[in-house]
Amino acid sequence: MWIGKALHGGVIPACGTFFVFSDYMKPAIRMAALMELPVKFIWTHDAFRVGEDGPTHEPVEQEAQIRLMEKLRNHSGRPSTLVLRPADVHETVVAWKLAMENMNTPTALILSRQNINNLPEGCNYEGATKGGYVVAGSDENPDVILVASGSEVSTLAAGAEILRAEGVKVRVVSVPSEGLFREQTKEYQQSVLPTGVKKFGMTAGLPVNLLGLVPEAEGTIWGLNSFGFSAPYKVLDEKLGFTADNVVKQVKNLLAE
Repeated sequence: MWIGKALHGGVIPACGTFFVFSDYMKPAIRMAALMELPVKFIWTHDAFRVGEDGPTHEPVEQEAQIRLMEKLRNHSGRPSTLVLRPADVHETVVAWKLAMENMNTPTALILSRQNINNLPEGCNYEGATKGGYVVAGSDENPDVILVASGSEVSTLAAGAEILRAEGVKVRVVSVPSEGLFREQTKEYQQSVLPTGVKKFGMTAGLPVNLLGLVPEAEGTIWGLNSFGFSAPYKVLDEKLGFTADNVVKQVKNLLAE
C-alpha cells in the first residue's frame, strides 16, 4: 500500500506501528529501498521497556536488522535507507526534518514509548544532521567516551554527571544514524570519536548495534543478549542495568583495565 502510494505520486506515504512489527514489514522496506521511494516508516515502543505490556513485543534484535539497511547501497550509490533513532524531543524534530527532506530513499524513525529526559542545555542538535555529534557539557580531552542512540543517551548523560563529579573527564556522543555518520568526512568522524580513546557503549538491543562505533579493542558495550522479561519499565531498567549507577560502575571497570 505504501509503495503503491509512493509510485502514484502526489503524497508522501508514512506508516507507524510498534518497532517489533518491523519484522513483518521487511519485504516492503526492502522494496522501497530498491526502488528508492521516500516512504516514512515510523516505529515506536523501541526497546525492552515495552515488556511491561508482556514478553512478546520486545524489539531486541530488530534494530540490528534495520540498521543493516544503512550499510546496503542502492543503485544510485547511496545508503539504501536512512535510519534515525533520536535521543530526545529536540533530536526528534531534527530527525523528522531529515525524513521529510529525504526524497531519494525510505526513512526509518525509531522512537521510544517512555518519557525521556532531554539532553543537557546547549546541545547543538544540528549535529544530528551529521548522524552523530558530541553532546553539550562534554570534556574536550576525555578519559572515556560514552556512545549511544535513542533513550540510552540520556542515561549516559546522567552517568556522566556522576563521573565528572568524581574527577573523570567524560564525553557523551549521540549517534542517531551510524549510516549518516559514516557519510561524513574522516576528519569529522575522528573529531567526534577519536581513535585511541576508551569508549563505553549502551544499547537497548543487541551489542552489535554499536560495534562499529565502539570497537572491542577500545571499549565495551552494554546491551542485551536475551529477550522476554515482563515487568514495569523502571524495574526492567534496574534489573537489566540501564541506569546511571551502572554506567558509572561499567566505566570505572573499563578505566581500571
